[in-house]
Amino acid sequence: MTARTIMLMGTGSDVGKSLLAAGLARAFADRGLKVRPFKPQNMSNNAAVTVDGGEIGRAQALQARAARVPASVHMNPVLLKPESTTGAQVIVQGKRLATMTARDYFRERLRFLPAILNSYRRLAAEADLVIVEGAGSPGEINLRGGDLANMGFAAAADVPALLIGDIHRGGVIAAIAGTFLILPEEDRRRLKGFIINKFHGDVELFAEGRRFLETATATPCLGIVPHFAAAARLPAEDAVALEQSLASGSGNMLIAVLRLPRIANFDDLDPLRLEPGVTVRLVNFGEPIPAGARLVVIPGSKSTMADLAAIRREGWHIDLAAHVRRGGQVLGLCGGYQMLGRLIHDPEGLEGPAGTVEGLGLLDVETTLLPDKTLTEVSATHAASGERVTGYEIHLGRTAGPDCARPFAIIDGVPDGATSADGRIAGTYIHGCFGSDGFRRAFLAGLGVEGSELRYAQAVEDALDALARHLEAHLDLDRILALAETVP
Repeated sequence: MTARTIMLMGTGSDVGKSLLAAGLARAFADRGLKVRPFKPQNMSNNAAVTVDGGEIGRAQALQARAARVPASVHMNPVLLKPESTTGAQVIVQGKRLATMTARDYFRERLRFLPAILNSYRRLAAEADLVIVEGAGSPGEINLRGGDLANMGFAAAADVPALLIGDIHRGGVIAAIAGTFLILPEEDRRRLKGFIINKFHGDVELFAEGRRFLETATATPCLGIVPHFAAAARLPAEDAVALEQSLASGSGNMLIAVLRLPRIANFDDLDPLRLEPGVTVRLVNFGEPIPAGARLVVIPGSKSTMADLAAIRREGWHIDLAAHVRRGGQVLGLCGGYQMLGRLIHDPEGLEGPAGTVEGLGLLDVETTLLPDKTLTEVSATHAASGERVTGYEIHLGRTAGPDCARPFAIIDGVPDGATSADGRIAGTYIHGCFGSDGFRRAFLAGLGVEGSELRYAQAVEDALDALARHLEAHLDLDRILALAETVP
């Protein structure tokens, strides 16, 4: 016996598919079902390390957490991580397979379907319910041939789907009706109903729109979901969220974060955003680094050398030097750590033409990019405070140099990262470190601000519980479960 399956598709990107999948995973898990999240193909530079030693999109890791199960590479068997001049890194069942141009991937993508179906069937064999998240929209009919993310997968696995529309952005009636209209009949039959998401105001005012859509699509509305404010406490799926919120918090201590073109794993910043004494501000191109910032963070990057070049083109390297002269502090995370050094060597051309480039020179270290990727969960000790740090490493390259004698942290007796002699510049490979409450408070104290009693992991759990209750109140979960057919 295999699991029931329901797939969530959207009228477009950022309509709330990831969040609804997480909420449904928690709601059905709370009913005692063994739930597994699944996304056949994802494109994101926000990745998570899994217990089986691979990487998947962080949205699926959050959904696994919502389902109260460990994240597995099979929950996101194809992950595309856009790079710079070399295309996108293709991760298959957790492992880096190749770097491909968009054209090459588009031409060859059907060869990844067997791995996708293998992963899906593995999950279905161990679950009562699989919740599948599509990508973008099935309405992109120009991409239907060879599709892996939406109807192509649904047809190959023979699973039903629900269509999600975002009323907040406007045009939801046209978006839902239009998607049904343009789909070929065999795809349209897979859509068993629709959901209106991100509603504001009196739901009765949409009664006529609901009736029209039910008639036009010949499918039921499974619910109208009001805007869920506590979503701000959950990690966002992709960089769309960055465009919508350039500053978070209202505290007196300003942390400036460089909005790199290929920013990766930016949910590293989420715990800082929730600290009441802190304001986290993303600095976009065209803006100087604020003179009042106490700390500048250079975040992770999917393409360290390309983003380093972008920093120079923008003149941020000059702003950083001025910030340091004023007594400010700088923290580099993963790729940001590599940029802080004197040199970055790419002897095998992993990020473009082989060669060496000058770093920002704020740490006396050098990085050599290597093809073997480090993918590991981490439990460490912060060298300066002695506080425990948990997180994960996901990077290409090794870093060494005199400043590594003053490590950021110690992992199983092995130094990680580096710190300048005056202690004001630091870098680490540990993603997710600010989720460790004791470390976060100690780090903020070193900046002169008192950390709160925020328990970040519990805040995420509380938000997932609240999301599940929210969906229980506004969706017909019994009917959704009944629509999830058992696949032969």
